[in-house]
Amino acid sequence: MFIHPWDAGLDEAEWRSWLAEGHDFGILSVNGPPGRAPLAVPTHFTVDGGHLLIHFARPNPVWEAIEQDPNVTFTVFGDYAFVPGPWRAPAGTPPTDGVPTSYYTAVQFTCRAHIIDDPEAKAALLRRQLAHFQPDGDHAPVVAGRPPYGRLLPGIRGLRLDVTDVRAKFKYDDHKPVEHRTAVTEHLTARGQGLDLSTARRQRRRLDRIGPWKP
Repeated sequence: MFIHPWDAGLDEAEWRSWLAEGHDFGILSVNGPPGRAPLAVPTHFTVDGGHLLIHFARPNPVWEAIEQDPNVTFTVFGDYAFVPGPWRAPAGTPPTDGVPTSYYTAVQFTCRAHIIDDPEAKAALLRRQLAHFQPDGDHAPVVAGRPPYGRLLPGIRGLRLDVTDVRAKFKYDDHKPVEHRTAVTEHLTARGQGLDLSTARRQRRRLDRIGPWKP
């Protein structure tokens, strides 16, 4: 993932708080077996300190690939919108001279994967995930050997991704003048389609922190 200086995360807290806002679904990318294409698997995940926790069904073809090469990438993205050319035309030029772009946030983790097959360890992983996704505790106890989860555990495998590197990209034209960014935020808010409103909020937060871009 290429990152211009003006698209880089401002600090670790920025991408961590972005994830905590509810961005807990991403794409696991794994090198495929020799002679086959890489695998990309969409999934929910849970952050657990310096690890990401995932589980998949046992028949998933991702396991063979991970067993051959445990070095993987996990990508989370959101707050994205297409920005049409007229919104980006430089001052004093025809609107049609503007060049369109995409705005988005992406956080990419480089990881080493560890497969979890022990029933007790898988149960602990599921408890950690449920604590995140169902914090009210409105579910049966997750205990190996006890229904309903006990009978389901053999059908899944757990995955702990040990994070070795994090790259965060916030692509919102932060190198453009304040007036330009403010105008695009207003356009996004007025259009209000898809993720326009969350994209506008993200651009506004970056603008408030960065102000005029200083190389």
